[in-house]
Amino acid sequence: MHSAISSAEDRMKKTLANLKEGFASLRTGRASASLFDKIRVDYYGNKSPLNQVANISIPEARLIVIQPWDKGLISEIEKAIRSSELSLNPSNDGKVIRISIPPLTGQRRKELAKIAKGQAEQSRVAVRNIRRDGNDELKKLLKDGELTEDEESKASDELQKLTDNYIAKINQILDEKEKEIMEE
Repeated sequence: MHSAISSAEDRMKKTLANLKEGFASLRTGRASASLFDKIRVDYYGNKSPLNQVANISIPEARLIVIQPWDKGLISEIEKAIRSSELSLNPSNDGKVIRISIPPLTGQRRKELAKIAKGQAEQSRVAVRNIRRDGNDELKKLLKDGELTEDEESKASDELQKLTDNYIAKINQILDEKEKEIMEE
């Protein structure tokens, strides 16, 4: 496989990983520990990821329980969750924080589906841009005499197959996310 193609594939993998990461923080009606992946808590002057200072469990489909390893962090964790864009309302009993995940309204589901579609489209555009960069690199190699026309054509076809494959993966991830958002 040509270096231009492996470089393009690495970039496409990163695009897919970024999409998955973006989708993980999109709140659905179901409780999920990944909602808190981006939340940082002030822990002795350092902003630490929530999952590194507390245990996050999902005892029921719509309930999240966060148990800090250091009880003194309860108010910091609560503050971090309230100030996040998740719109969740945590409550604590001095030992653990409980968060009830309210069911999403039909309107909110449509908004989330629209956001997911937008993120997927950005990823598809990124993959196509990577293909274009790869093709430009192949044309330059052809011009510089480092590739024959046959090799350039074959590599270009391979790059197109790679692009189609990643766009199909993006579409599949979007379909799964939309189902998750729309289910009650």
